[in-house]
Parts: sequence; structure tokens; C-alpha cells
Amino acid sequence: MASDNVLAFTDANFDREVLQSDVPVLVDFWATWCAPCKAIAPLIDTVADENAGKVKIGKVNVDENQATPGKYGVRGIPTIILFKNGVIVDQVVGAVPKSQLDALIAKAL
Repeated sequence: MASDNVLAFTDANFDREVLQSDVPVLVDFWATWCAPCKAIAPLIDTVADENAGKVKIGKVNVDENQATPGKYGVRGIPTIILFKNGVIVDQVVGAVPKSQLDALIAKAL
């Protein structure tokens, strides 16, 4: 992860870092072998930097953490889910443009 503002979420810390967060959380479910995941990674970094302090942004590696993606029905990657107060606000699947990520975040602010 290139940006210091992008966190690593795991099965072990997901409840604490995402569901119990006092700010909205954007979660990128990804894998190292996923070309669309690699394509969207710089956008995730940019959005994280632009929204630092307002929204928590992080990634879940689906190969290393299989319980959490299963719990949320992640079937394709990248899947990006926006949480607020522990509840899903919205989600998108695929390598979407930055404008779509910005619109997603705006729903929670």
C-alpha cells in the first residue's frame, strides 16, 4: 500500500477497525493477483489522502482473510464497501473511476 492513509484490515481487526469506527469506513476487498485491483489501487490511495481524518480507508486481502469477505458476500474483486456506524451504506464491484469512489464517500459524509 503506497499511502500511509490506507489501512490493512484483517479478519481479526475488522470488527474493531470497521464496524466500531466512529467515522465512515471504505473497505477495498482485493488480492495480489487481481489486475483490476492493481488498477484501482492508486485511486484508493488518492481518495484516502484526500479524505484523511474524515473517512477511514483500508483494504482486506481476500486470500489471507477469507471469513470477512464471505460474511459480506464478496464474490468478485475488487469489491468496495462503504460502512457507516457498522452498517453497509453502499458498495461497488470492479475497477471504478475516482468520481464513483468520491460519490460513494459523499453518501456517508
